[in-house]
Amino acid sequence: VQLQASGGGLVQTGSSLTLTCTASGFNLADYDIGWFRQAPGKEREGVSCINEMDGIKHYRDSVKGRFTMSTDSSKNTLYLQMNTLKSEDTAVYYCAADPAIILDCLNGTKDFEFWGQGTKVTVSS
Repeated sequence: VQLQASGGGLVQTGSSLTLTCTASGFNLADYDIGWFRQAPGKEREGVSCINEMDGIKHYRDSVKGRFTMSTDSSKNTLYLQMNTLKSEDTAVYYCAADPAIILDCLNGTKDFEFWGQGTKVTVSS
């Protein structure tokens, strides 16, 4: 099982970025999947995730309406479209997957088994 995240960069406030996470060795559709981030000096936090049981996309409040998570099953790829970026979105972003159902996936930092290597997003004002 491997996850490869990419798409980070340095952007200005208000800009957009799309992060990509390519999965190999397993089918994303069979796993709980999500995006997490870790800002300097802070704990890793959930950004968006899909619980395989309910199929609902969950978002943390601070990104609702600005971030959209999506998947492309034909490419076995997970995306995070980030719009109207703010300086507080600056962090290293990670994609994660787990074969088990994680009911509270946004708070599942310690529950997800497989992680991508992270891609850095820096939003400058």
